[in-house]
Amino acid sequence: MSSRSDAAPPAGGRDLASVFFALGDKTRLQLVAVLCAGGMFSIAQLTANTALTRQAVTKHLRLLADAGVVDDVKVGRERLWQFNPSAIDEARRSLEIIGGQWEQALGRLKASLEWDGA
Repeated sequence: MSSRSDAAPPAGGRDLASVFFALGDKTRLQLVAVLCAGGMFSIAQLTANTALTRQAVTKHLRLLADAGVVDDVKVGRERLWQFNPSAIDEARRSLEIIGGQWEQALGRLKASLEWDGA
């Protein structure tokens, strides 16, 4: 009978699949990198010097916001976007738990192979 770790991925109420999906797109990942630099950015600032349209960036930011990766704040007539680290932190913790479980499974496999081979 195999033993299983009691640790489960964090249950912060967030759908972590949506976080990984949101980060799985090159454009969205680039937007997150810009927002991680700090501060709040408007759509105009995020599209400056890029081939992206405001409409495309808005669509990507909405998907990131739905996943909890970014937040927006309305300032006057403008909407400013900023990075929200909580979703990434939850995803990182989940991956650490999964990585630990993977290491345990490999350790059990190694011990089993060494025992069978003795």
